[in-house]
Amino acid sequence: MTIAEIGGEFELLRRLTRRDLADPALKVGVGDDCALLAYTKDLDLLVTTDMMVEDDHFSLHWQTPFQIGMKLMEANVSDVVCKGGKPKFAFLSICLKKDTSYDFIEGFYRGVYASAEKHGVLLVGGDTTHGSQLVFNIALLGEVEPALFRPRSGARPGDLIGVTGTLGGSAAGLELLRNNRHGHTLDHLEPKSRLAEEGRAVCRRARATIDVSDGLASEVTHLARESGTGAVVYYENIPCSAATIETARLLGRNPKDFALYGGEDFQIVFAIPEDAVSDLRREFDDFSIVGEMTASDGGIRLERNGKFEPFGKGFDHFA
Repeated sequence: MTIAEIGGEFELLRRLTRRDLADPALKVGVGDDCALLAYTKDLDLLVTTDMMVEDDHFSLHWQTPFQIGMKLMEANVSDVVCKGGKPKFAFLSICLKKDTSYDFIEGFYRGVYASAEKHGVLLVGGDTTHGSQLVFNIALLGEVEPALFRPRSGARPGDLIGVTGTLGGSAAGLELLRNNRHGHTLDHLEPKSRLAEEGRAVCRRARATIDVSDGLASEVTHLARESGTGAVVYYENIPCSAATIETARLLGRNPKDFALYGGEDFQIVFAIPEDAVSDLRREFDDFSIVGEMTASDGGIRLERNGKFEPFGKGFDHFA
């Protein structure tokens, strides 16, 4: 039986990972954007890791080494930022092909360092090996005040669903590249995490957060399942940039499908009490309300033109 046949990436993790680990230092383990560990009296430690594999997460046909390195760091930073944390220390492991040039890897490191400097991250260790494909991995540590951490499991029925920025740009850009079309591709080639200050503003008011790695449909589903709620997303409220809308027009696609089922936008999806929305807007207003958490018996649904329909699936490595 293949991984796809058992239900894909998330079913694989559900079957193989343990959530019953007992250790006084472990506050949150498997199943969130970061693990949360007791650290000091005033701070907890956030730990995350993200891997990028050649011809899956990046392509040498259209990405520069600098862009690959930058994207790797931004993906990891996004996990920490969406939890209200400040990224601090990174460990970089790389698998290089034997014919990899020094110029390539030097450009890759410049991208890593450019993103790290922007977010205040120090690269403090890692590992290097060789293989038949390029593989890059960062393990990132961050700090967060215990009261600020927002788990995926914190949403409650009646909370509104918000999302920062716009969605779908990365997936739309990738489709342009795959079809050898010119247009707005930077959202895919150089996706940007939100800044720590923005993530902290969201977490001061939200009850649950997750970053957009696999598309809005997937992220809302995670929040609802971890919180034991249902959810409804209002199709017309899904925010897409003008560039994404134009890209979809060129490709004969629907821009909101890129937002729902694409991913790698590195925005923050969050569940927030309705009475906290205006307070958040006074400090940070680059977000849209796209839905509502409901009772669990309502299911997880998309509302379009007054009718409800189930979500499709977001990105899955083994689909």
